[in-house]
Amino acid sequence: MNAVCDLPFEKKSVIPVDPRTKLFLTITVSTIMMSGSVGSVMNYIRPCLAILPVCLLLFSKRWKAVANFSLTYFILFALEIEVLPLLSGFWNFLLGALVGIYTHILPGFVMGYYLIDTTTVSEFVAAMERMYIPQKIVIPVSVIFRFFPTVIEEYFSISDAMKMRGIATLRSPMKMLEYRVVPLMMCVVKIGEELSAAALTRGLGAPEKRTNICRIGFGVVDILLSVIAVFCWAAFLIW
Repeated sequence: MNAVCDLPFEKKSVIPVDPRTKLFLTITVSTIMMSGSVGSVMNYIRPCLAILPVCLLLFSKRWKAVANFSLTYFILFALEIEVLPLLSGFWNFLLGALVGIYTHILPGFVMGYYLIDTTTVSEFVAAMERMYIPQKIVIPVSVIFRFFPTVIEEYFSISDAMKMRGIATLRSPMKMLEYRVVPLMMCVVKIGEELSAAALTRGLGAPEKRTNICRIGFGVVDILLSVIAVFCWAAFLIW
């Protein structure tokens, strides 16, 4: 059975992927890309792992995210191919280090974004319970799933309010720091408390076994992606 949910507000994708597969892919992409391993086979695996998160976002109809991350990839590769050979000495080292770091970190970040943006809390909790993960781990991670999107929404709301008052970054950097960062820090504390209370209200800390409306399970796509990830791990460990 595919990872489909009966609830009307769940975000469905063209290709449904189980949350456990997403988590496995996130670990795979982050570890292999950040390791910096090179070789005859790894020279082909690393570009494929870099493209995989963008393809998954494309099938999930996250058009804006696909455009942003694709543009970032293009700029990094253009800097590495066109600009880096023209520099020498310290600037060559600095630009090479920055491009290398971002090209290693960005695929894992994109994969993590795909995991959080396309997985609801209900689906994640159901997947963790299938894996018999303790509640001490499930509750904090489920709170994190809603924490970062909520903080981003609050940040943009604060930014819009400050722009309406004429407080911009270049005009008044100290006011920007005071009127944006301080309210955001207060919101972060409040959001964490509210999400923790909401998680406990939903019965995540109850001793009884919870029931889930969301139906999750492995399908053909999950098997294919898992085989690809296992092959990448085998190549990474061997080469």
